Amino acid sequence: MRKQKHIVLAVLAAACVHPFAAGAQTPPVLERAVNAGVKVVRQFPAASGLTGWVLAQGAQHSVVYTTADGKTLLAGALVDDRGRNLTAQHEEIYVPKPVLSATYAQLEKSTFVTEGAASNPKSVIYVFVDPNCPYCHLMWRAVQPYEAAGLQVRWIPVATLGPTSMPKAIAVLAAPDKTAALRDMERNHGKPWTADPARTERTHPALAAAIARNGELMARFGIAGTPGVVWRDKTGKVKVRSGMPRLSELPSITGLPEQRVSDPALAGFR
Repeated sequence: MRKQKHIVLAVLAAACVHPFAAGAQTPPVLERAVNAGVKVVRQFPAASGLTGWVLAQGAQHSVVYTTADGKTLLAGALVDDRGRNLTAQHEEIYVPKPVLSATYAQLEKSTFVTEGAASNPKSVIYVFVDPNCPYCHLMWRAVQPYEAAGLQVRWIPVATLGPTSMPKAIAVLAAPDKTAALRDMERNHGKPWTADPARTERTHPALAAAIARNGELMARFGIAGTPGVVWRDKTGKVKVRSGMPRLSELPSITGLPEQRVSDPALAGFR
């Protein structure tokens, strides 16, 4: 989903996290963001003399890096000479984790569309999706073989990617057969779309409010972009994944054996 800036770094240095102390000096390159309301949560030493920073804006967190002189900001994925995504490691270690167990219980109360195994599913996952998100469409295509193998997917519509996201989501949720409407929307993804005047925010204010609440719930999981996947692993731990996963990740996400995914549109995610 995001452009990655590849920087060759030494191995990740072992170090303790230092919460950002009140009154501590912000490097010059971060001052504009701080003045705009971005909160510096903590800093940590990173490899090659870089300093890592956890920033927060609302419920969203991100990791960036500054050079020793504090004048240059590095954003994106830091990748070492062995191909390891060091930013992902830093996010796992340093970004505050929301209390997911209580939030997970709210998923069943959200407004979603069920697809896949209708009864006695082998596993269940929740996916936050925007109707205009191309990666959500690819996620839908990727899980079709897993749905055939016993997966139930609960698609949670949000409206974050433009003015047509809300009416498209309402059109699905207001349909007599929501699952069929979801599938029809995905099969026609990227094609011209005409709004249904009978299915708008004005005609369905309760659905519009429900979709807005879905977006708030997505933020509580710390999911910054769609698709956002939430599931329980085999130990019962709540896991969260932002963005389109690699196909190799689907068995651990779904809890099912690896399924053959031959869709050529997904070749870039192998």
